Amino acid sequence: MKNLVLFILVIIVFASCDRRTGQLTGVQDRPRVYDEKPAGMVYIPMGSFMMGPSDEDIAYSHNAVSKRVSVRSFYMDETAITNNQYRQFVHWVRDSLFRLELGEALDDEFLIFSDDFGQELDPPLINWDAGFDLQDEEVRLALEDFYLPEHERFFRRREIDTRQLIYRYHIIDLNRAARKDERDTPRNEFVREWETHVYPDTLTWIHDFSYAYNEPMTQMYFWHPTYDHYPVVGVNWEQARAFTVWRTQFLNSYLQRRGRAMAMDFRLPTEAEWEYAARGGLELNPYPWGGPYTRNQDGCFLANFKPMRGDYVSDGGFQTVIVGHYPPNDYGLYDMAGNVSEWTRNTYDESFYIYGHDMNMDYHYEFDPDEDPPALSRKVIRGGSWKDVAYFLQVSTRNYEYQDTAKSYIGFRTVQTYLGTDRRHGETSNIY
Repeated sequence: MKNLVLFILVIIVFASCDRRTGQLTGVQDRPRVYDEKPAGMVYIPMGSFMMGPSDEDIAYSHNAVSKRVSVRSFYMDETAITNNQYRQFVHWVRDSLFRLELGEALDDEFLIFSDDFGQELDPPLINWDAGFDLQDEEVRLALEDFYLPEHERFFRRREIDTRQLIYRYHIIDLNRAARKDERDTPRNEFVREWETHVYPDTLTWIHDFSYAYNEPMTQMYFWHPTYDHYPVVGVNWEQARAFTVWRTQFLNSYLQRRGRAMAMDFRLPTEAEWEYAARGGLELNPYPWGGPYTRNQDGCFLANFKPMRGDYVSDGGFQTVIVGHYPPNDYGLYDMAGNVSEWTRNTYDESFYIYGHDMNMDYHYEFDPDEDPPALSRKVIRGGSWKDVAYFLQVSTRNYEYQDTAKSYIGFRTVQTYLGTDRRHGETSNIY
């Protein structure tokens, strides 16, 4: 016993001496870094490229000039966000609202605490297949406000009122916080609260096209399993941003519970990032696949768009098609031209290329509908869609839509800044 006590004292002394060497060793026991490639994303290395048109401005839009821009490395979704991926967000919001209403009434057997990959869910999802009884009188009364009232039901079906699916989140205005005249402003004033309806506008298929029969797409596109791996549409810019906030918190809540450092935020790409990634490392080429043609050597179209004199079907599609149907570019990204146009982070300004910085070029204005003119709510969309002619498929073509407007031909994909200098061939330049 005496020897054991002596041994413990020796350990304590040596440990104490190690901590008091007087040397600069940095803070010890730091959290382990999250340095994994996010699921479904590809790595885009840092680089410099000539941003802007490489050919005649045939539309005479005068909204872009050629400019050398440098972009840091980042991850990007290899395809546009699909219906099924976005549905995970919708279901999370639904289950969160249900749990909030039901409190602790649900037993563990009716809850799912982790996803298929072992990632812990917070809050847990409701296990609808475990015999959870929505017809229980107490449950029905508690959740009644989330269902359509009887006078709004079709064929007497008791269905979720999607207007109730609202995601509430916060955005920190770092640009305002960085201003010198705001240095003494309380931190809480830089935090803005947002509420966003998350369910897509399925009626876009009808109101986007007058005198066209698109009712089947309105009825089936978002929820039917046939379209699980088609790009989500009917999502405005505000909903796309809400998705990126949710995806960030969803991952970071998992990492925090395991004592790991938080991951960088998911977000919409800047214009510069989008164009750099779309080019796939090929300079001065009009399309993601390189050369000036929209067909390959076998005469097959290389994207889903409106070729020739308005033929929707010659490219193998009619409206949207399954993501990844056409070959990827040299970075491994699919559908950077055609299928659906994609939201970017940036506010649209015709002269942005003139005053934008040549390092991580970015212009984002936080629109206030009570104070600002509608023009400031325009957000840049890129890539062209299934309804567009080839000009809009070019990697340098700029277009815009208002941030509160959803369309049947606009989707999105997300990016995540790579923390570190660069990563090549699976290695990191970070010496630690």
